[in-house]
Amino acid sequence: MTGRAATTKDIESPYAWMRLAVSLLLMTVGGSGMYSVTVVLPRIQEDFGVARADASLPYTLTMIGFGLGGILMGRLADRFGVLVPVGVGALGLGAGFIAAGLAPNLWWFCAAQGLLIGLLGTSATFAPLVADTSQWFDRRRGVALAICMSGNYTAGAVWPPIMQYFIDSVGWRHTYVGMGVFCVVSMLPLALVLRRRPPVHAPAPVLAGGRVAALDRPMGMKPATVQMLLCVAGVACCVAMSMPQVHIVAYCGDLGFGAARGAEMLSLMLGLGVVSRLASGWISDRIGGLRTLLLGSILQGVALLMFLPFQGLVSLYVVAGLFGLFQGGIVPAYALIVREHFSPREAGARVGTVLMATLFGMALGGWMSGAVFDLTGSYRAAFINGIAWNLLNVSIVGFLMFRASRLMRAGAMA
Repeated sequence: MTGRAATTKDIESPYAWMRLAVSLLLMTVGGSGMYSVTVVLPRIQEDFGVARADASLPYTLTMIGFGLGGILMGRLADRFGVLVPVGVGALGLGAGFIAAGLAPNLWWFCAAQGLLIGLLGTSATFAPLVADTSQWFDRRRGVALAICMSGNYTAGAVWPPIMQYFIDSVGWRHTYVGMGVFCVVSMLPLALVLRRRPPVHAPAPVLAGGRVAALDRPMGMKPATVQMLLCVAGVACCVAMSMPQVHIVAYCGDLGFGAARGAEMLSLMLGLGVVSRLASGWISDRIGGLRTLLLGSILQGVALLMFLPFQGLVSLYVVAGLFGLFQGGIVPAYALIVREHFSPREAGARVGTVLMATLFGMALGGWMSGAVFDLTGSYRAAFINGIAWNLLNVSIVGFLMFRASRLMRAGAMA
């Protein structure tokens, strides 16, 4: 039973907001698969006796599976509704956590993280829910997308300290098995709320200020060109973003502060990222997705620079918090840009593709930072590498801003 068919009257209705709340919860639970591996990274390195770059590989494979799975799950959602991929995701996470917890070696652990947790699990609670949410909102689409995607950061704020507590108490293997059981029993009932399909006639994308976007030539360029530039920018910004998010626990351990302090910093970083994400959603409804992305990218670069001179415990808490505040609105801005400048009929595929690029950036950055650490023996060069990638992102977004502004001025003069 799916209930009555949704119509345009359901856009921004009480049901749409209730549906958004459920999507937020599902993304929070599903995001555990992404952040769990960052918490257990030091234990994996010790348990399996591998180098830091090798111990970072499960995270990289998880993010690659996450990105590819977003396209797969998006197609399932387009054909059968979002309920199907979320149900698959719940079972994938359950099986993946249990299989990883029983892993006899690193390669088994990598396979469980990449195939079950990444490809079939966490991916189902990200791109499909984002694309689905964008179909239920119009005037408040930026805020709605920010709230939905806050689940990804809420997961980062909630799960690291919880998992670190159980890892210290019962070990990482029992913690993983317990997470697998929890994902199945909590996600399947929530998924039933999402049975109804979104309205067939989605509203046309509207830019900040009520201006309708030009869908045939976004920003005065071919759609494929804009898509490619957004994907490259997404990779670049998330290579930079992944440096603190993936390695803050190990970084604190290397500085002598302990893994628990690192888990607290990661929780603080991502908790304030939720605040940033909500604030950026409110801002983006007023200034548009491109300006919001440029602002967040510049501020992220500033925060990365601050990691270089400050290595004390208190100062690291402050910098980690600022990093969370500065970069929380970056990824939702990509989804909003797609909805502003491309046809709604292409929203699912294009949102999934751009978000896949950001996830590939997280995967590449997580591994690359570990490799740079192995080569240099410290994280200083890894932070500098992240800053360089962030500059590439700012350059691309600045170019897109220039193109969009020039097109807007030409339209005003016509």
